[in-house]
Amino acid sequence: MKKTKKLFADSLHEFQDVRKLAVMAMLLALAVVLGFYATIQIGDFLRIGFAFIPNELTGMLFGPVAGGFMGAIADIAKYAVKPIGAFFPGFTISGLLAGLIYGVVLYKKPVSLKRIIVANTLVTVFVNLLLNTYWLTLLYGNAFAVLLPARIIKEAILLPIDIVLFFTVARVLGRTQIFSVFARPAR
Repeated sequence: MKKTKKLFADSLHEFQDVRKLAVMAMLLALAVVLGFYATIQIGDFLRIGFAFIPNELTGMLFGPVAGGFMGAIADIAKYAVKPIGAFFPGFTISGLLAGLIYGVVLYKKPVSLKRIIVANTLVTVFVNLLLNTYWLTLLYGNAFAVLLPARIIKEAILLPIDIVLFFTVARVLGRTQIFSVFARPAR
């Protein structure tokens, strides 16, 4: 319990560094741009996109508080800039929970394929499949069991792609020593 409390306290402390806030803002802008240009909408119920990468990076670099905050704000910003369908706060909660999960699993830990698999699998199962499918049932009135099969297929296909994509991005950024810049205290 102490470890978790410290994890959240450290993540909250990240908001006090202006450099880190600037990076969070750039990652937020990147999430919004990827939400528009790297997203394919298939009907009302299926959306394939890569806006998760900046959210996962935020959770990894700045912790669960920053990751959750960024996930929620990114959802609201994407809707404010380019509304598609009805705004539903449930998806904002999903963004917050995804960022929170990424932060808890990846923050202040070495980048490893195992850790990235765990984080992405938790988000895929609990947020993308269960919670988002539930939100869609509330929004459109379709039965959960009707929506779930197509969403399971989509998530089963996307999960390995998301894992490999984020692992590659994290490894490349790690090789550039960019993560060490965020570990240093501000001057």
